[in-house]
Amino acid sequence: MGMSEFYKGGSESESIATLHRALDLGVTFLDTADMYGPFTNERLVGRAVAGRRDEVVLATKFGNVRGDDGAFLGIDGRPEYVHKACDASLARLGVDTIDLYYQHRVDPDVPIEETVGAMKELVEAGKVRYLGLSEAAPETLRRAHAVHPITALQTEYSLWSRDPEDGLLATVRELGIGFVAYSPLGRGFLTGRITRFEDLEADDYRRHSPRFQGENFQRNLELVARVRELAEARGVTPAQLALAWLLHRGDDIVPIPGTKHRARLEENLAAAELTLDADELAALDAAVPPGAAAGERYPERAMASLNR
Repeated sequence: MGMSEFYKGGSESESIATLHRALDLGVTFLDTADMYGPFTNERLVGRAVAGRRDEVVLATKFGNVRGDDGAFLGIDGRPEYVHKACDASLARLGVDTIDLYYQHRVDPDVPIEETVGAMKELVEAGKVRYLGLSEAAPETLRRAHAVHPITALQTEYSLWSRDPEDGLLATVRELGIGFVAYSPLGRGFLTGRITRFEDLEADDYRRHSPRFQGENFQRNLELVARVRELAEARGVTPAQLALAWLLHRGDDIVPIPGTKHRARLEENLAAAELTLDADELAALDAAVPPGAAAGERYPERAMASLNR
């Protein structure tokens, strides 16, 4: 996502080089969506995997509708839109099949059975291999899974966004659904590299995020300071410690940290080699307990589309 929109400071050449480096280092899972850009990130990923398609599990999403001018036009889970969106994503990615196809946000005006029924038709047509949902509530997951097996749920999960621990993780584990944790570094906050609101570019979307504003920003800096202290004691970066914590939550949890630069990619990947003992995990839980982060995950309007 950040290679094409929302986060500033990248370049297409470095983005392609970062994706190629990821594949070289054994990364096998790439996550994009039609709305990123909008529409440009799928093309970027498609160019990056050209000639190496068999090395990667390719995931993309539909449902957050945007205009060519970037305007957000709402959420659409209608069966006809599902088919239209999939064909458009296939064309932009330059592939015959999408490995994992997510509904990006649940449409409250369309029964989930109808949306997943259309997604099932994509599987039957050979356009999609596996189905996923993003930010879906437990009951929605159950209803969807009854129509066609749901392979993965993608929802925000990190040291400072621990909402999934309140029933959602139990549901996916009961149903045998994998959990893909997005924003595992708290939109960059948990890296410790953002120390002032002014560090964010004027058009960086995080300026509108409640957790990056005013008193919330200062309170959340205190949480990051605790993580940094524990990371320094272990001789790793705060980002590596935060990712290692997630990886220790279960083999069914796959964090998808985003980056625009090869150096950060390599830093993130090193977290997979980090083993934390019970005392270290307990210290992290004590430093950043559930509910510790100040502010909501998204602005009020966007919060309405989560966990539904």
